[in-house]
Amino acid sequence: MRFLKDYFSNSVIARVAPFLIFLALTYGEKFGPVWAEWLYLVKTLVGIWLVWEMRPFVTEMRWAISWEAVVVGILICVIWVGLDPFYPHLLKTGATGNPGDAFGQGSALARFFTGVHILGMTLVVPPLEEVFYRSFVYRYLARQNFLSVPLGQFIPFPFFATAIAFGISHNEWLAGILCGMAYQWLVLRKNRLGDAMTAHAITNFLLGVWIVWQGAWRFW
Repeated sequence: MRFLKDYFSNSVIARVAPFLIFLALTYGEKFGPVWAEWLYLVKTLVGIWLVWEMRPFVTEMRWAISWEAVVVGILICVIWVGLDPFYPHLLKTGATGNPGDAFGQGSALARFFTGVHILGMTLVVPPLEEVFYRSFVYRYLARQNFLSVPLGQFIPFPFFATAIAFGISHNEWLAGILCGMAYQWLVLRKNRLGDAMTAHAITNFLLGVWIVWQGAWRFW
């Protein structure tokens, strides 16, 4: 693994390459419901490995808990669900995202892949996305030598540009923009990334519970 450590030692690559690899695997999920579920499992396992390999090189990727993170995490989930009927989305697909459609409603495999989705969106997506958007993109837009930009420094253009980029990467673009601003606010307030990672994890976990409880599979 020495070659991988040398590769990740580049400060830009360590923050960008894992996100792009994870994103590439996401696009591979478009080839049918069964393929999508198995690929999500692969993507989650690869994501866990990527996060593990990033840790020595991305020092800001450390979980942190605060009351602000908990409040923002819950609030963004409410906004994500509550705004959903009131604005047009970027993309509509015929797939429901329900593992039961691929493996049978109530089957062991359907329950397994539902758990995999919640695990991935709660523990893998937040560190990868927060490192890429809130740590790298925000600071790189401010200065090419992005490591010289403090995490707690507010700069208007990167703040709004990063939130918009984050928002339009999601089907629910409006909620995504608000979400991006809220998570960036946490980073600025705390001068660290960990609270945004925690808020993101709380939002995604609650959203996963909502999806399963309400059958709102479109959110996946």
